[in-house]
Amino acid sequence: MSLFTLVAQFIRRQWRAYGTSALLLAVIALLTVWLPRQVGQVVDALVARRLDSAGLAHELGLIVLAGVAIYFMRVTWRQLLYAAAYGLGVELRTRLYERLSLQGPRFYQTRRTGDLMALATNDIDAVEQAAGEAVLAGFDGTQTLLLVVASMALGVDWRLTLVALLPFPVMAWSFWWISNHVHTASRESLDHFGHLNDQVHETLSGVRTVRALGLEARSTADFAVLADRAAQASLKAQRWEAAYEPAVGFTLSTAMVLSLGMGGYLVWHDQLSIGQLTSFSLYLGQMIWPMFAAGWVLSLIERGRAAWDRLQPVLNEPLSVLDDGAVTQIQPGDLQAHELVFAYPGQSRPALAGVSWQIQPGQTLGLVGPTGAGKSTLVRLLLRQFAPASGGLQWGGVALSDYRLDTLRAAVSWVPQEPFLFSASVAENIALARPDATRAQIEHVAHMAAVHDDILRLPKGYDTPVGERGVTLSGGQRQRIAIARALLADAPLLLLDDALSAVDTDTEARILRHLHELRAQRPERIVIVVSHRLSAVADADHVLVLRDGQLSEQGHHAHLLALQGWYARQWRYQQLEQQLESDDAAA
Repeated sequence: MSLFTLVAQFIRRQWRAYGTSALLLAVIALLTVWLPRQVGQVVDALVARRLDSAGLAHELGLIVLAGVAIYFMRVTWRQLLYAAAYGLGVELRTRLYERLSLQGPRFYQTRRTGDLMALATNDIDAVEQAAGEAVLAGFDGTQTLLLVVASMALGVDWRLTLVALLPFPVMAWSFWWISNHVHTASRESLDHFGHLNDQVHETLSGVRTVRALGLEARSTADFAVLADRAAQASLKAQRWEAAYEPAVGFTLSTAMVLSLGMGGYLVWHDQLSIGQLTSFSLYLGQMIWPMFAAGWVLSLIERGRAAWDRLQPVLNEPLSVLDDGAVTQIQPGDLQAHELVFAYPGQSRPALAGVSWQIQPGQTLGLVGPTGAGKSTLVRLLLRQFAPASGGLQWGGVALSDYRLDTLRAAVSWVPQEPFLFSASVAENIALARPDATRAQIEHVAHMAAVHDDILRLPKGYDTPVGERGVTLSGGQRQRIAIARALLADAPLLLLDDALSAVDTDTEARILRHLHELRAQRPERIVIVVSHRLSAVADADHVLVLRDGQLSEQGHHAHLLALQGWYARQWRYQQLEQQLESDDAAA
């Protein structure tokens, strides 16, 4: 879809606002071309002494009244137009947000967050201007130009009009040449602004790392380079847009010289009156707006086209995981995987190869293995952030791909290793999935997540703002608040993806004990615990050991110890490490 198709469709939907604005502009144009003719007639009447003081006051009153009417009608059409154009901006931002919220990790691996934010601001603003100011300014300018030229040719003298229009083909060619450069420069300007926005976003997100490594000066220097490039690109675009004005000025100056020369000749030979020449000069002056409007419209359109060229691919980007399922309710039953095979895009080596397992409602599945074994990959497949290359995942006898995405994800409470907290209070972050939850319910799940006492020590307790991304809290506190949030959601599947990595063993034991107590209250819930700490899965009903994307061991805790494999060796090592830490603490 081109920008012009987008704008045309929007105008059809908002035809009342655009139609009313066009009608007002038509009346304004008629009054505008009437004014020079009226002034010319007043001048001729004064020269011929046909107008007394009362008549002059009447004529001047009409001219002033027309000017006041033009003013109020211009205010009205601008209000109508911009209200409609802002509606397009809201519509595009909503479409962009919805699309981004549905995209999976594969999409964000190739897109920069700062650039996506720039699309939602500068780029949509440019499209909005093209749909609003450009459309009506183009209509107004074209209408005024046609009426002025018709008034000059039919109301004054057609020969004088032809002479005055001689420079205009040169201006048309200049506008075409300038517009091509404006489009290119506008695209470069928007691209550089996206790079600058991305730099700011990354720096602020990683400000602790920047400070810890002493990279403030280097980061500032990099930002200065990007800011200078963005400024130069924007200046280049502004320079090309400014080129419209000299082209208009040169054309109108040449037209004025030619018309005065030809008009003086006609007046000298009594083929034109002084009043008519005055009217023609005023008409020629009125062509300043249509000419400037043409340059302004072309500039807005080229900026809008450049922005739409950047925005449209994101809006049309296919979803990384198709939401083509038809099942809208989770079926109770086992959760199982059969011969799962998956490789990340661009990688030939599979992250998972031939993994199969089954877990029943009310049971806990442990998932362990060395770094890079495929644990988090399996979680991502369960969340349908990616789709397996072969094999399948089923829940209640229904393939996960047959569930609607919103149905599946509403049935899963996921706590990642690095949980995300919003810039809100502690209570609001816990109640994110259930904003109607009572304070008692929030405090209950906080107890279950062993974070209640920590919250009470905060300045305002549960009403304490946590800052952006939970910056005011420790890593362990953020994890436990995320666990409380997941428990409050009360979903039938609880996924803890190394969600206890930032807490000590005693706190881990408390949380696991509480989770075990909750199993009795919700016997149909399935819990999957991913952990590098084997104590977190020791009480699980079934434990999977992944190594290099393959299932190397499985069974319950005692069975895995008896196998004397990776699990048993890792268990002995961690127990020894924990004993040494306890001895050091006692000493």
